[in-house]
Amino acid sequence: MQSVIVIIPAFNEENGIGQVIEEIPKEIVKEIVVVNNNSSDNTEQVAREKGATVIVEPIAGYGRACKRGIEYVNQLSEKPDIIVFIDADHSDYPEEMFSLIEPIIENKADIVIGSRALGKKEKGSMTPQQIFGNWLATKMISVLFGIVYTDLGPFRAIRYASLVQLNMQDNTYGWTVEMQVKACLQKLKIKEVPARYRKRIGFSKISGTIKGTILAGYKIITTILKYGILKKGS
Repeated sequence: MQSVIVIIPAFNEENGIGQVIEEIPKEIVKEIVVVNNNSSDNTEQVAREKGATVIVEPIAGYGRACKRGIEYVNQLSEKPDIIVFIDADHSDYPEEMFSLIEPIIENKADIVIGSRALGKKEKGSMTPQQIFGNWLATKMISVLFGIVYTDLGPFRAIRYASLVQLNMQDNTYGWTVEMQVKACLQKLKIKEVPARYRKRIGFSKISGTIKGTILAGYKIITTILKYGILKKGS
């Protein structure tokens, strides 16, 4: 069995992080790494109590937290085969990790996206602007890169060696889409699997505010265009 490490970026998620950790299938996961991203609540304490390794990234930013988790993994003497990313708000179903990593284990994929568009979404789990934004972004990727995605969902698995190869840079909202377009550019084997999605626990810092929605949308679109221009020039 290939070894798996889960990275969970977490900013003020004390109400959801415990359930996420509890529901992760421990029989396939070597270590759960929670990146406490400038939380002012008890996120860190809850994560430790549930048995996770907790590291700290004091500067806020989704991508920055994910990168800090990768830095931790890079320092381990025994590297994992697969990295899984999942959010701390309990909107995803951790038990679906089996189907997420299976294509990588079977050497059918280097990166697997848990697609909410292909899976069953609980009513109200995604805002209209989130649904439209995902549709627009995936259409842009299809036009510019020739790869069909249905979602930019944060629940994803990637071969560790492929993740290192991607050399991820984004510190904020462009993290997920950067990974997906770089996977296209580097010709990784890409697969999507259906992923269920439910209403998150707590308040969304992105889709829950007009400012967060606008900033995220802007960053996602500009990231796609940035790498699309690089592709055209190569």
